[in-house]
Amino acid sequence: MNALVPLPVLLPLFATGLSLAAGIRLKRFQRFISVAVLTAVVVISVVLMIAADDGPLSVHLGDFAPPLGITLVADRLSGLMLTVSSLVTLCVLVYSLGQGMADKDDETPLAVFHPAYLILVAGIACTFLAGDLMNLFVGFEIMLVSSFVLLTLGGTGPRIRAGSTYVIISLLSSMIFLVAIAITYAATGTVNFAQLAERFDGLSLGVTTLIQAMLLTVFGIKAAVFPVAAWLPDSYPTAPAPVTAVFAGLLTKVGVYCMLRTETLLFPGNRLGNLLLVVALASMIIGILGAVAQTDLKRLLSFTLISHIGYMVFGIGLADRAGIAGAIVYVVHHITVQTTLFLVAGLIERRGGTTELTRLGGMARGAPLLSLLFFVPAMNIAGIPPFSGFIGKLALMRAGVDNGSVLAWVLVGGSTLTSLLTLYVIVKVWNLAFWRSEPPGQAAEGTVMESQEDDADDADDTDDDVADEGGPAVTPQDDQGIPVGPGGGQVVATSITGKAVTTTKRPPRTMLAATAATVVLGLSYTVLAGPLAAYTDRSAQELLTRTPYIEEVLRP
Repeated sequence: MNALVPLPVLLPLFATGLSLAAGIRLKRFQRFISVAVLTAVVVISVVLMIAADDGPLSVHLGDFAPPLGITLVADRLSGLMLTVSSLVTLCVLVYSLGQGMADKDDETPLAVFHPAYLILVAGIACTFLAGDLMNLFVGFEIMLVSSFVLLTLGGTGPRIRAGSTYVIISLLSSMIFLVAIAITYAATGTVNFAQLAERFDGLSLGVTTLIQAMLLTVFGIKAAVFPVAAWLPDSYPTAPAPVTAVFAGLLTKVGVYCMLRTETLLFPGNRLGNLLLVVALASMIIGILGAVAQTDLKRLLSFTLISHIGYMVFGIGLADRAGIAGAIVYVVHHITVQTTLFLVAGLIERRGGTTELTRLGGMARGAPLLSLLFFVPAMNIAGIPPFSGFIGKLALMRAGVDNGSVLAWVLVGGSTLTSLLTLYVIVKVWNLAFWRSEPPGQAAEGTVMESQEDDADDADDTDDDVADEGGPAVTPQDDQGIPVGPGGGQVVATSITGKAVTTTKRPPRTMLAATAATVVLGLSYTVLAGPLAAYTDRSAQELLTRTPYIEEVLRP
C-alpha cells in the first residue's frame, strides 16, 4: 500500500509529458490523457484515505532515510485533502473541456492549458504528501510556475497584470520560506517533519518562535488571511472561470493545510494561538465587509473567500481537538462550495455577458437550472441548515464556547456576524442577478463579447464582416477603444484563451454537468455528515498526538 503514496504526484507529471507531446495535433488524445489520469488520481486518493485510517503510510524515495531522502507521508488529513482536491480538480477539468469545445479554442494557449493544469495538480499533491519543509517548498514552486501560466492564458492585459501581481507576492513568500528553511536547518540539522518534531523541543524559545512566525507568514500569504490578502481580489477575477474556481477553491486551502500540519506537528503548545485568533477575526470581518461593498460577482466571491478563511484559522488558533476537527470539516466544505460558486459565476458570465450585478437580472425565470446551481452552494456557504457550511460553523462555534476564553467568545460572536453578513451578500446577489426582472442593459443572446485587448480597428473589421453575413452585431466600444456592453459597462472575454465569445441562454451541457457534480459533492457532505465528522475527529486526534506520524516516518 505504501507504494501508492507517490502516485498522486508522479502520474500527473508523467501525463504532462504525454500531453505536451500530443499538443494541438492530437487534442482528443490530450483531453483523454488528462481526464484518465485525474480519474486514476481520484481512485488512488480514496484508497490512500481509507488505508490511512488505520495509520499513516510513508515512503522514502530512493530508499534514503531521513534527513537525506525525500519522504512522502499519507495520514488521515493528507488522505482526506487528496481525495477532495482530486475530485474537485477532475470536475473543473471537465468544465474547462466543455468551455474550450464550446468556444472552439483549439489554438496553442488551450494546448498549454492541459500540461499546466496537470502540473498544478501534481504540485498540490506534493504539498499534501510532503514529509519535510524542503519538499513542501518544492510543491509550492511547482504550483507557482503552473499558476502563472494558467492565470495569463491568452496574454490579455488584465490577465498579465493580475498574473504579475500574483507572481511577485508568491516570490516574496517563497523568499521568506527559504530563509525559514535555512534557519531551521542551521538550528536542527534537518528539515524532515518527524525529526523536527523531536528536535524543536531542544531549541530556545526565541528560535522556535521566529521559525513559527516566518512559516505562519508564508502560509498566511498562500491562504490569503488578513492582512496579507490584498493581492487576491485583483488576481483571481481576471482569470478564466475554471482557473479562478480551482485557485479559489484549492490553492488558498493549501496554505491552511500547511498551517494545520506545522502548528500541530512542529509547534505544539499553541504559543501563537491568540495571534491566530485575532487574525481569524480580522479576516472574517474585513473580508465580509469587502464583499458587502462589491457589485461584481467574482470580486464579491473573492472577498467572501478571504472572510471564510478566517473560520479555518479560528479552529487552528483554538488548537484543541474540537477546534482542529471543525477546521478540517470547514476546509473540506469550503474547497467544494467555493469552487462551485466560481464555476456558476462563469456560467452566469457566459449567459449575461458580465458578472456585474447591476447589469444582470431575470435568471430565476430565464435560467431555472442555473439558478438552482447557484442557490444550493450559496445557501451552503451562508451556513443555512442542514448544509455542511452550517455543520462546520456549528462545530467551530461549539469549540469556541468549550474553550471559554474571552477571545474565543469574541470569535464566536464574530463568526455569527460574518455568517449573517454572508447571508446578506448572497441575498443581494440573488435579488440582483436572479429574482428581479431582466434590466434593459443586459446582453441579449448572440451578443459577441470582446476581450479588453481588442482594439477599435479590429472591432470595426469584425462588425463589417458580421454585418455582411447577417450575423449578430459585435459589442460597441467606448472612446478609448474598450468594448462595452449594452449597459455601458466594460466587457471582458469569458473564453479560456481570452478570445471573444458569444453569449447564449443555453450553457454547454458539459459545463452544466461538471458544475452539477460539484453541487452534488457539496451536498454529499451533508448526507455523510456523521462519517465525515468522525473521520475528522480521528484526524484531529492523530495530529495532536503526533506519535503515529513520527513513528511511521522514523521506523527502521
